[in-house]
Amino acid sequence: MRKKIAAANWKMNLTLQQGEKLLDDIIALPHTLKKHQEAVFAVPFPYLAMSQQKVAGKEHVFIAAQNVYTKKSGAYTGETSVEMLQSIGIQVVVLGHSERREYFNESNQFLADKVNICLEYNITPIFCCGEALNIREANGQNEFVGTQIKESLFHLTSDQILKVVIAYEPIWAIGTGKTASSDQAQEIHAYIRSVLAEKYGTAIANEISILYGGSVKGSNAKELFAQPDVDGGLVGGASLNAQEFVTIINSLP
Repeated sequence: MRKKIAAANWKMNLTLQQGEKLLDDIIALPHTLKKHQEAVFAVPFPYLAMSQQKVAGKEHVFIAAQNVYTKKSGAYTGETSVEMLQSIGIQVVVLGHSERREYFNESNQFLADKVNICLEYNITPIFCCGEALNIREANGQNEFVGTQIKESLFHLTSDQILKVVIAYEPIWAIGTGKTASSDQAQEIHAYIRSVLAEKYGTAIANEISILYGGSVKGSNAKELFAQPDVDGGLVGGASLNAQEFVTIINSLP
């Protein structure tokens, strides 16, 4: 059975004290994670060690970095390496978020390099893809997202691609309050899975978790997650509210 994942992306929000309280509040609220379910918290770099300590011993709960660099070490002031993340026990990294692509000009090839180094160090990449509003309005979303996946992931072997989580995020729905309808989400998630199946075969494609991101809330999570090809969510704003995010966790099928 595919992993069902509720992933929080705190982005550049919260002080250390606020982050500690949010994790404490989430841990204190009633929620259960079954064997096939995971909760992931992608927190700002300064909070990684604190967050790791907070969730120590919690089953099926992981702390993720929001980014990583392509080099193992060296004179790259301000960057963070996989070796640094591995040394504090981080097992998951969010890569290719639309904000990284747009504000920091991260290309598909650059992201392929990041995927490679994560897999080399046994760190799971949550690989983000998604289109802007003008591409959606021109009905070009399939070609655009397909190109992102092919150029960043299709060099991987079958064994490697099974270690990747994909997060589809329509840029027009991130932080806007707009959400792709459950039918729209299912349609493009099914398309992404078909692209993977063409390259790697149906059996492998059916093992890869594909998350939806874009104004996921407690009120719409259950309907979105009920779609056959939607395996959870990468959640922004709603993940900063303990009750909201726990509701999302509890909406995992």
